[in-house]
Amino acid sequence: MHPCCNSCPRSFECVRTRGYDRGDRTSGRRGRASFGGKAALGKRRATQQSRRRRRGKQRGRGGRFVLPVLALALVALGGGAALAHFEGQDGHVTAAPPSEPVRTPSSQPPTPTPKPQPKPTPTSRPTPRPTPKKTAKPAPEKTAVPRSGAGTFTTARATGTPVGTGGTLRRYRVQVEDGVDVSAREAATEIERILAHPRGWAAHGRGRFQLVSAGENADFVIRIATPDTADRLCAANGMNTHGELNCETSTGVVVNLKRWLLGSPTFAGPPHEYRHLIINHEVGHEIGLRRHMGCPGPGKPAPVMMQQIKGLHGCHSNAYPYDEDGIYIEGPLVS
Repeated sequence: MHPCCNSCPRSFECVRTRGYDRGDRTSGRRGRASFGGKAALGKRRATQQSRRRRRGKQRGRGGRFVLPVLALALVALGGGAALAHFEGQDGHVTAAPPSEPVRTPSSQPPTPTPKPQPKPTPTSRPTPRPTPKKTAKPAPEKTAVPRSGAGTFTTARATGTPVGTGGTLRRYRVQVEDGVDVSAREAATEIERILAHPRGWAAHGRGRFQLVSAGENADFVIRIATPDTADRLCAANGMNTHGELNCETSTGVVVNLKRWLLGSPTFAGPPHEYRHLIINHEVGHEIGLRRHMGCPGPGKPAPVMMQQIKGLHGCHSNAYPYDEDGIYIEGPLVS
């Protein structure tokens, strides 16, 4: 007998020791005989049922959490299997299918391969034309003027008709020193045009002029000579030209080659215009104008009988005896 049966013969432990909780009829009957009647047996059964109900409630409370935990476990197990399959693992996990189908990479539709786009055909662009560079104008070559020459002259073989409206007819020849780069014939033609110019001496009745060739009688000679030769010819008539100036001699006019080709530093025009001043000035002496003139006033044209190469003194350079209105350009006599 259990030790507690001495103090509490109806306790549950005593009953279980004695066999009342085995559920067989023999034990029940033996219990009923031992505790004396139906009342004691009913009370014990009521106590057992109450305990079973409490245990059932406890199991019921625990069961509320079983399904959610099981569902989470199934979802985790399914996700692990899908991940293992996606990463190429060899293990296979069997799990209940999730509530929503999970697509694995093998079940997804294949990604379409993008078609290579055709490369754009390059449009032909016109070849850009290089911008032409502005070519700087070369500085005019400085004409080389020989300092001296042979001292002999070639006469131009050219004959012209008399030019002018009145006055004494004067015939002239043109000579160029040998060895210089000036044609005697071309020089004679140019001098003939100068004497026939509308603003010249002949056009205003101050004389008539005619170009003659070699072997013909001439009243004076126009010679174009190198600076040294010009100095020698001018010095024979008492004039010092310093290799720069022209002069009028007893036999005619001496033109410095340097002035013929280069002009004058005091003259505003080009050399071919300055040649008008040379011929008009020296022929002016031939027709009787022996004295030089000065500037008539600031800003006025200088007379051709002024030695303009020595300075303008307020006048502006001028190559013609008359202005465009036919008025004679003169100034005060200075020498």
